[in-house]
Amino acid sequence: MIEVKELKKGFGGDELVLKGISTTFEKGKTNLIIGQSGSGKTVFLKCLLGLFRPTEGKILYDGQAYSELSSEKQRTLREQMGMVFQGSALFDSMTVEENIMFPLKMFTKQRKAERRERANEVIKRVNLINANNKLPSEISGGMQKRVAIARAIVNNPKYLFCDEPNSGLDPRTATLIDNLIQEITHEYEITTIINTHDMNSVMEIGEKIVFLQKGHLAWEGSKETIFKADNDDVTNFVYSSDLFKKVREAVIKENQ
Repeated sequence: MIEVKELKKGFGGDELVLKGISTTFEKGKTNLIIGQSGSGKTVFLKCLLGLFRPTEGKILYDGQAYSELSSEKQRTLREQMGMVFQGSALFDSMTVEENIMFPLKMFTKQRKAERRERANEVIKRVNLINANNKLPSEISGGMQKRVAIARAIVNNPKYLFCDEPNSGLDPRTATLIDNLIQEITHEYEITTIINTHDMNSVMEIGEKIVFLQKGHLAWEGSKETIFKADNDDVTNFVYSSDLFKKVREAVIKENQ
């Protein structure tokens, strides 16, 4: 579990990007951060990752306040975090297997044979059989995302962060990636946080949804309650895509 208490973040000057956010991200659930461009999603995610130091407030990881930990304990905590980047961020010159083994080489003292065995366990888990020796340029975008997910979970993280994991994927592949992330979250009891603008992802796996608006937490709930949100900003965001405009029109017509 990650608890956020009155989080504020600025970069000099009077204007804050994050303006006192308090929320909880639950273990074993897919927690989504959504909002329009400029709402503070990326800054919020970087604060959660420890890349930005909050101006005020606290972030607690299973009861531990990051800002109160020693440098050594902060490093240990960061090692418990997995990250799936928007563009996958794979090393072009490394094979699939080498990309996935990389965190093990960086953060563990395992022998190469042990690292390879663990890499193959997660390769199997994300359905990338027979791709071990391929380079990123030799596989599809969807497969690259699977490699990124495998690399993110190879160290058995307690916390998994995903930044726009469906970026650049076709709708069918995007749904498969969403479902894979959710399955892994449930299976390994990870606290997963996904930064997204994709309403299809929201409706597919949005077990806990945090909606940011101009640096404020404007609404939170689930995919079951988002259509009933009493908030114009949330409503406008939800119905911004053509698909959900049609859903809304159908609901209005049915109720007339």
